[in-house]
Amino acid sequence: MANDARSRQSRSPGRLNSSVIGIRPASVDEAETLLAIQRAAAVDALAHVYPPERYPFPDDEIRAVWVEALSDSEVEVYVAECDGVAAGAVSVGKEFLSTLYVLPRYQGRGVGSTLHDLALERLRARGVRQAKLWTLEGNASGRAFYERRGWELTGETRVVPYPPNPIDVQYALALDQA
Repeated sequence: MANDARSRQSRSPGRLNSSVIGIRPASVDEAETLLAIQRAAAVDALAHVYPPERYPFPDDEIRAVWVEALSDSEVEVYVAECDGVAAGAVSVGKEFLSTLYVLPRYQGRGVGSTLHDLALERLRARGVRQAKLWTLEGNASGRAFYERRGWELTGETRVVPYPPNPIDVQYALALDQA
C-alpha cells in the first residue's frame, strides 16, 4: 500500500464540523471493522433491495471477502477516520474502484468524496487509464454520487450472487494521467 496515503488528511470545514478526515491503509486484522462499516451502510441504503427481514446481511460471506481483500497484494484497502472513529472504507484492485462504504452518520460530510478521490489517485498511480466500478441498479443514491463525479454507464450488467439476486450496473471513468 502506498505510503503517501498513510497520513492523508482532509479538512472539510462546515461539512464535518471542521473535523479532520484521516485516511490510512487498513491493517490485515480489520475485517470485522470493514464488515461493520459495509453492513451499516448497505442496510441503511439498500433495505428496499434487500429487505432485512427477508434477506439478513450475509456477515460470513462478506467477512470472507474482506479477509481475502486484506491479504491480496493486488488490492489496496483504506479506512477513513473521523474523531477516532472508523467512518468509511474504500478498496481498489486491478482497474476497479471495488468498494466504497460510509457509515450513515458520516454520509454527506465529505468522507465518501475523500475516499473516492483517494481511490482515483491510487488507480492513476497503478497506471489505470479507465476506472470501473459496479453498483446495484437500485442504488439510486450511490449511482447519483458517481454520476455527479463524471462516471458513465458502460452498458454492462451482472447478477449479484446474494438473494434476491438483483442486477449490478457497471460504470467507467476515464482517468487523466496528470
